[in-house]
Amino acid sequence: MYEATVRIADAGGLAALTADGEARIELWCNDHCDLLSVTGGDDALAARLDERFGVRESLARAGSLVVVTERCLRRDDPAHVDRYLERHDCLLVPPLRYVGGAKLCRLLALDAADLSACFRALLDDGHRVTVEQKRSVGTVTPGSPLGVDELLPDLTARQREAFVTAYEQGYYEIPRATTTDAIADVLGVERRTAEEHLRRAENKLAAALVSYLR
Repeated sequence: MYEATVRIADAGGLAALTADGEARIELWCNDHCDLLSVTGGDDALAARLDERFGVRESLARAGSLVVVTERCLRRDDPAHVDRYLERHDCLLVPPLRYVGGAKLCRLLALDAADLSACFRALLDDGHRVTVEQKRSVGTVTPGSPLGVDELLPDLTARQREAFVTAYEQGYYEIPRATTTDAIADVLGVERRTAEEHLRRAENKLAAALVSYLR
């Protein structure tokens, strides 16, 4: 299977509520109503959600808000992707994420060409779309916005070993408690080889996590 995370700019609706601040909204659609998880918002954002979409119930904690809306919000989304998915044999993996005034959609397909065709169709219809990440996947974790399988990239065995060893030896402590020479000794490889495995692991992990920090 193949997975792509696409960012749709100027998506309106919920995306517009995240344009001017640090708020992040995640949405699980249930046809008759939707479940929203809001982080980084404030009382003003909660009031705007209620005024614009209607809130049936909400649960607030420090820095976060869970909302059940009065109705499904599909008709308020000018960039709703469902109509593209069946046409190009793709699936949407929830939740939808809204951050920085844009909507991020995690799409899944059996053929990488289907993802490309779906992306082109969005562009052809005038949507401002960019691909945040595209990769081959061996497992999928739906329903969890920060599931382990979703977050972790495909590291080789050596990359995983180098990163875990570096962490356990204190390489990421401040100040550092070890060196790449010492990590290489533990791995039984040359320093340059250890550094190469470590850099590649770090690069993959950073690429996988960056879209959740925007």
